Amino acid sequence: MYMNAFWRGALVACAISVAAAQTPNVLTRQEKADGFVLLFNGTDLTGWEGDPALWSVQNGAIVGLSDGHPFTVNTFLIHKGTFANFILKGDIKLRNHNSGIQFRSVQLPGAGWMVKGLQADASEVGPEKSAWGNLYDERGRGRNAMKTPDEGWLIAKNLVHHQDWNTYEILADGDHIRFTFNGVVTIDMHDHETMSGIIALQLHAGEPMRVEFRNLKIKQLP
Repeated sequence: MYMNAFWRGALVACAISVAAAQTPNVLTRQEKADGFVLLFNGTDLTGWEGDPALWSVQNGAIVGLSDGHPFTVNTFLIHKGTFANFILKGDIKLRNHNSGIQFRSVQLPGAGWMVKGLQADASEVGPEKSAWGNLYDERGRGRNAMKTPDEGWLIAKNLVHHQDWNTYEILADGDHIRFTFNGVVTIDMHDHETMSGIIALQLHAGEPMRVEFRNLKIKQLP
């Protein structure tokens, strides 16, 4: 079918625009205007600390991989910074097992990059233990931090892109905690347990696993 130069140019421009919008680890014009900053530069682990045998950057994503490197206690990649009130956004892809994004957390003393605190949960361990969309209190209240043990999962279970990219937006503003998972609110609650802390990414003890993170962006609130 014949296509004149105008429409060919329009389609090319549209394709370029879509590709640019999908480029990972880049702030959009609106995000810049809103005050977001990148926590991950898409190239290396500058600004992060964790076990170098377990964490790397591959194809523009932070990769946690425990194949061939077993450990017995949950370990984390920890961002070098403390945050109180914020909106945190990020994409996560989980091959198997369990992971999550820690926030308002603390690093525990000793070896192993151990962390305690709140977590936006993720799991690929079967329906009976699934946790996408849930709030979890690592080394604390566990799932009892929510109203019910499956409060977030009951909403998220129909939204999950299994073994593909899923998006979390975490609002922490005073005692207000809200998770938006793949565009839908799964947790909206008030919690006074912790009001500030570190951000970290989890590799769970147990079976060998792989998890990836990208588009980690934060906007600090007053």
